[in-house]
This record gives sequence, structure tokens and C-alpha cells, in this order.
Amino acid sequence: MLRHKKEQITQGFTVKSTMKNSVVVGPPPAGAFQTRPSKPTTFRKFYERGEFPMALEHDTKGNRIAWKEEIERLDYHHILPLFFDGLCETVHPYEFFARQGVHDLLEHGGPKIQPVIPQLIIPIKNALNTRNRQVICTTLKVLQHLVVSGDMVGETLVQFYRQILPIFNIFKNVNINSGDGIDYSQQKRENIGDLIQETLEMFELYGGENAYINIKYMVPTYRSCLNN
Repeated sequence: MLRHKKEQITQGFTVKSTMKNSVVVGPPPAGAFQTRPSKPTTFRKFYERGEFPMALEHDTKGNRIAWKEEIERLDYHHILPLFFDGLCETVHPYEFFARQGVHDLLEHGGPKIQPVIPQLIIPIKNALNTRNRQVICTTLKVLQHLVVSGDMVGETLVQFYRQILPIFNIFKNVNINSGDGIDYSQQKRENIGDLIQETLEMFELYGGENAYINIKYMVPTYRSCLNN
């Protein structure tokens, strides 16, 4: 009489996996690239309460922000972290106001920006950690603008690389291969891998003498753009 041996499904690297009639299953997907939901932003709450001095304006070039106060007179310690917090937004009009507002503030902030850098790190980290590709691309472009926005900004960011560069290391090789077709993401500058490379190079260029070694520590495959 034949006996049917029942196979036992078990995880690898366990004692049971070495037993006969065991079917070893691989580990579950790590989910490193999986989009993670973000919490409601403080930016959205302030926007809905009408606490930002701005409105939406249409012109021949599209939408833009009409500021009701001179940007240079705004309290950057209060308003800039709020707008960086809004980088997690993907829904109109919150996404538009946060993204465009950040660039407007960086354009006119000058010496007001560098002292606020420590307050921007958590919003930057939160935006990158969403793993949402639209949000990551938006944040990378903002970081590129940030490092050139004022004196010592690039150097100040170096001490925070350990908090913001882990996501760079995960997504640095994510490029869209469209074969013989046109990669429209490159035209829109929405190719994450390329944007990460550009951002790291700008970090090195504007981060001072300690920038490269700190980038290399967090992103081991990065090659200096200054020593090549």
C-alpha cells in the first residue's frame, strides 16, 4: 500500500526547511519601491483655513501664485517648513500651491533660508519616504533649487545627508527603458534615476570639501563629478 507523503510548506533558513518533504518558500517582497500613504499635511490645514497670503492666478503661461504680501517680508521660519511639508501632496490645488510656493520662496529668500534648514529636514524626509515617484521627483527638483538658493545652504545640508540620502540609494538606478520609443519622462525631467544623479552632483558642487565623502558613505556607487 502506497503512502502519500504530505509536503510541508516552510520558510527558508529554519530547522524545518532542512527536513524531508519540505517545500521552501522565498521571502516576501521587501516593498522598497512600494508607495506609502502619507498623513494629512499641516500645509493642507493651513491652506484650508486661508492662512497663506496667496491666490491662484491664470495668465498666458498657465497657473501661478499671486502673493498678497511681498515674499521677502514673510516669516521664513514659520512659512517655509509649512510649504516643504506640502511636498507630500498629490491632489490639486494643494500640490500646485505647495510646489510652486516652495520655488517662489526659495527664489526670494536669500539669507533667510540657511537658518531654516534644520526645520526642513523632516518634511524633506517625509516626502521622499512616501516612495511616490511624482512626490520624489518634485522633491528632488526642490532640493536642487534649495542648494543654490542662498549662501552656505549646500554646506549646511551635509550634516543631514544620513537622513535624506537613504531613498536616493534605493531609487538611484530607477530609469525608464522605453526601447526605441521616446522617453517622455526625460523631457519632463521625471526620470528618478537621472534626477538623483543630478541632485547628488549639485550636493557635491555646493556642499564644500566634506560633501563627497559623506555622499559616498550613503550612496557607495556615487562617483565624484569633480574628480573625473
